[in-house]
Amino acid sequence: MSKAFETIVEDFEFLDDWEDRYRHVIDLGKAMPALEEALKVPSTKVHGCSSQVWLHPEIDGQVFKFRGDSDAMIVRGLIAVLAALYNDLSVKEAAAVDAFSELGRLGLNEHLSSQRSNGLRSMVERLNMVANAAI
Repeated sequence: MSKAFETIVEDFEFLDDWEDRYRHVIDLGKAMPALEEALKVPSTKVHGCSSQVWLHPEIDGQVFKFRGDSDAMIVRGLIAVLAALYNDLSVKEAAAVDAFSELGRLGLNEHLSSQRSNGLRSMVERLNMVANAAI
């Protein structure tokens, strides 16, 4: 797994209550650069999310990366968590990521609404589809 994601796992272990973890996820989203308006197009939009979500994958050689954005702060934070999990892996490694297992280490599933969980699932499915198509 990526060092960036492991750092988030360590941060979550340090933060005792879920409200602090929730704020940390939001802060991760705030620190993430905004996606350019020109990339917020139908082809990058993720359906199945209650908020507006765009993911823009970029494969450089065999290195998987994506950028994303959302109009909801917590979702922006979830995108930042996914970026820490997936970015800079090889395409094969990205395709093999068990995102739900890894995200389970953060305890997100118990604390997200069903709509947010569905949106997160849609984002992961999009990333997996792109990674698998690039192999």
